[in-house]
Amino acid sequence: MLDSKSYLMSIERNPVLSKILKSTFYAQFCAGENKKEVVAKTSVARELMGYDGIMLEYALEVLGGTTPTAEETAKEIATWRKGILQSVEMTKEGDFVGLKWSGLGRHALHLLKTQQEATPEIWSAITAACDAAAAKNVGILPGAEEEVTNPGLEKWTLALQKKYNTRERGHVVVYTTYQCYVKAVPSRIAQLLESAQKGDFIAGVKLVRGAYLTSEPRELVFQSKEATDVCYDACAEAVLKREWSETVKPSNPNTPFPDVCIVLATHNAASVKKAQKIRAAQLLSSPPEKLSRLAYAQLMGMADEISQELVQDPGKQADLQAKAIKCMTWGTTTECLNFLLRRASENKEAASRTEDTMHAMSAELWRRMKGVFGLA
Repeated sequence: MLDSKSYLMSIERNPVLSKILKSTFYAQFCAGENKKEVVAKTSVARELMGYDGIMLEYALEVLGGTTPTAEETAKEIATWRKGILQSVEMTKEGDFVGLKWSGLGRHALHLLKTQQEATPEIWSAITAACDAAAAKNVGILPGAEEEVTNPGLEKWTLALQKKYNTRERGHVVVYTTYQCYVKAVPSRIAQLLESAQKGDFIAGVKLVRGAYLTSEPRELVFQSKEATDVCYDACAEAVLKREWSETVKPSNPNTPFPDVCIVLATHNAASVKKAQKIRAAQLLSSPPEKLSRLAYAQLMGMADEISQELVQDPGKQADLQAKAIKCMTWGTTTECLNFLLRRASENKEAASRTEDTMHAMSAELWRRMKGVFGLA
């Protein structure tokens, strides 16, 4: 559909198709095409739904294509830079900005796949985004992508963590995202943590299960959802407890565990409850300010029952270092199409949550109505 040569199937050339997509699937999962639409959606999430913050992600990404000219490369970098800076502008202090390094264009994607350094032009765009986010106390969350690009992504992101996640600043600006369906992820998390300890910076870790499973080489990923669940929960436990484990092991067993800030992005209720149980136990023996910063994150239009339980959870409210945030993607319908296609795939699994979601949202609506009429 994104590259369709058929007029009927092209969302860029067929206004009827574009309008249908915008009013249905796009409206459910995306925050808007411009500042006015995005601010309206994020305001509802904050003020009516009660989220502690927003992760606003510019949807632009590149999955392949022909070799670009120098002029095309410059244009692609400029488009990404403008979109990311607009994202930072639309956030509030304490929020997050999500992004795709591949959105920098086809040349950037080639560099990532071949694990090469970013060009000065690309690095300038990246650091401009990070500088703007740091000045506003906003976190930068580069998303993991197809596994062929992730070693390159992690190389770029490690350099940024060293630059921005300083002890002088006292908190994380840049996070690295790890897809826990990848077998090698626990060792790569351990490598980041060892680098943070050695380099004296604060590690930023975002955990997801993964969104590119159908295109990944099968030998690189776990062969069952259950194995992925085990990996996710084990990695989450290690960073939450700040303890090495049989899953997340350092190369040198004498390496102290570093300070870390965490984003747990998951639609899995069991994983959320396990994390909450760990935090509740920690709060019994440590003041909240001694715990790692933590954000629980779910996508707009998905797992609302989990998100609302987090918003209302007394334990989370007592945990001053924890937030419940909603991930909201923005961009044109064309820019958001790859994102929407992944959501369509994920919704096959999410269909099983529909009844839970309806019950949760009905209960939340009733609670708010009672509050309005003084019956709460």
